[in-house]
Amino acid sequence: MRRRKKTPEEHENHERWLISYADFITLLFAFFVVMYSISSVNEGKYRVLSDSLGSAFKSDNADQQPHLNQPQALPRPITSAPPKKPDLRIDSKVKERTEDMRQIAQDLLKVLAPLINDNQVKITQSVRGITVEINAAVLFAPGQATLQPESAKALTAVAKLLAQAPNQIQIEGHTDDSPINTAYYPSNWELSSARASSVARLFSANNVDPKRMVAIGYADNRPLVPNTDSESRARNRRVTMLIISEAPNKTTEIPIKGTPEPPPPLVQEIR
Repeated sequence: MRRRKKTPEEHENHERWLISYADFITLLFAFFVVMYSISSVNEGKYRVLSDSLGSAFKSDNADQQPHLNQPQALPRPITSAPPKKPDLRIDSKVKERTEDMRQIAQDLLKVLAPLINDNQVKITQSVRGITVEINAAVLFAPGQATLQPESAKALTAVAKLLAQAPNQIQIEGHTDDSPINTAYYPSNWELSSARASSVARLFSANNVDPKRMVAIGYADNRPLVPNTDSESRARNRRVTMLIISEAPNKTTEIPIKGTPEPPPPLVQEIR
């Protein structure tokens, strides 16, 4: 009988763990490399991207966010500015116009003093100018538009006074509600217009520039008082002369920088 050959005994490899350890170290190294590459950001590209997004979406919040590695500025302390006082400037031209209008009113008071004392003339001054209201009974005969001699003298003195002033003059004719129908004046429209035109012609003949004047007839459409009796109708029959102020506002102070404009003064009667 043949003897069986003995199989060689396999020796146990005690260094197989090195293979697993090397693989583990390799994977761990790769892991850290990947993590480092993710966490590393290009600051220049980040700024370009941030600015592009901010301009595209017009977002104010994106501009307010600080960039990487850039310290954030501290907020500025809030300080309340002291209230500004209204800046008022005295306009010398407006003041000069105001004095001129006041002088014209005083001169008219002297010229028309007799009629003012008889309550036939009333002078008032407002933000618009000087108003001279003359009763039609002093100027014209009933239903007529020809100036009476005595009234023509008084108006001539007024014309000489106004000829020296540059202001525009508006002459208005007013009647009562009594109807009229004559060959010359078919209605109160024609009568009131003719009376205003008569005063304008007298002024023009006494060196008042016609370009400064306008004659208007209002008929009975602007009464001072209701036409209830003969006294109220007599009051509504009148001729009004408005010497228009050239200044837009009669106050001597002009508000600047948003200050509220003062209210216009009330119409004050000059006595």
